[in-house]
Amino acid sequence: MSHFSIRCRNCNTILENSFCAICEHCKDSLLVTEYKDVQFTQSAAPGVWRFNWLPVHDPGISQPGPLIYRSEGLAAKVGLDDLTIAYNGYWPEKGALLETCTFKEFEAATVLQNAKENGIEGLIVASAGNTARAFAHLSVVTGFPVVIVVPRMCLMEMWYLEPRFTVPTLAVHDGDYADSIDVAKKIALVTGFPFEGGVTNVAKRDGLGIVMLEAVAKMGKLPDHYVQAVGSGTGAIGGWEMTERFIRDGRYGTRLPVMHLGQNLPFAPMLHAWERGSRALFPGDLDPGLIPRITTRVLSTRYPAYSVKGGVYDALTSTQGTMYGIENDAVYAAMDMFLKTEGIDIVPASGVAVATLGRAIETGGIRKNDTVLLNITGGGEKRLAKDRRTYTVVPKFVSKKITEKEIEDLLCHDLKKSS
Repeated sequence: MSHFSIRCRNCNTILENSFCAICEHCKDSLLVTEYKDVQFTQSAAPGVWRFNWLPVHDPGISQPGPLIYRSEGLAAKVGLDDLTIAYNGYWPEKGALLETCTFKEFEAATVLQNAKENGIEGLIVASAGNTARAFAHLSVVTGFPVVIVVPRMCLMEMWYLEPRFTVPTLAVHDGDYADSIDVAKKIALVTGFPFEGGVTNVAKRDGLGIVMLEAVAKMGKLPDHYVQAVGSGTGAIGGWEMTERFIRDGRYGTRLPVMHLGQNLPFAPMLHAWERGSRALFPGDLDPGLIPRITTRVLSTRYPAYSVKGGVYDALTSTQGTMYGIENDAVYAAMDMFLKTEGIDIVPASGVAVATLGRAIETGGIRKNDTVLLNITGGGEKRLAKDRRTYTVVPKFVSKKITEKEIEDLLCHDLKKSS
């Protein structure tokens, strides 16, 4: 028997183990994983698989978790007494061993294993960079076929650990991240491999929630505050859902951590909606013309998981949290400050998180004696370059108006061979 089921947040309908399912009654509500063990436990399994709150049964690969440590340098710089950092990247001297340099590696590992256990033979994945790298790497490690779709505008920031052409990658030359998602869904219909599901995939959210599992396991309690940069918001939702489980457990605290979420100005759709006090996103919030003006393209989706029930709006409301807008100059300054105070490089999205931490302290949202968890979602790319060769992504370019015939010609023959 499975150790979990899936429940609709809105109508409480219970589904058995499903892949990317949606409630037939509630199309605008996320499903959530319900684990039979209310109490958090750890087994002797290696890496992240030791946690009981993951929707997998028999993982066949090793997957290291994040580095969780008490900050001294950055904490002193920003004036905090109790700052814990979740470093998701490559920093072998400290024990951080994510060679893809992103917390999306947890997502990819959990999603691929969950898909395999559900009898799925391959996946179509849309990405703005980090997710692509993580899925490409673990596709090669596990032998599980994936096709990756990315926007051309993100290629300059992309790299793989695997040689070119190992993982089929398509780049949408006339669109952004949202257009790549649309193309990925179209490819899924033609190839028969499902779209990995984005925020609707419970394995994706629970995989990203590994950061919270590792942090609470190390800290022994829930933090007072949680800080992260967000694009789609899926990682923040996954963290929030894990904190709800810890509250039900009852041994790690009685209050949800206050969420402090940052977006890169001027493309900050969730920030603008939140400032209006609105669950609804307006078309002007999602202006694609703003995307080239931000430094963090990985945060640039026009399909954020904000309005959906169980999404970012509800996470912020439930935790009495808030959102912050971070300018490009502040992103670079925060990256430099982290390098100087902690001794390791971070990616721009993590710079948004560090700057968000600073803003929350300045505005009084976080106080000196509060316990804070800062999620550094990616880092160590410069450090990795000393140990590993990386490869430029060489995709096949396609239009957002790609036809079924073009998809057949590009992909179907190779996919049938690989599966």
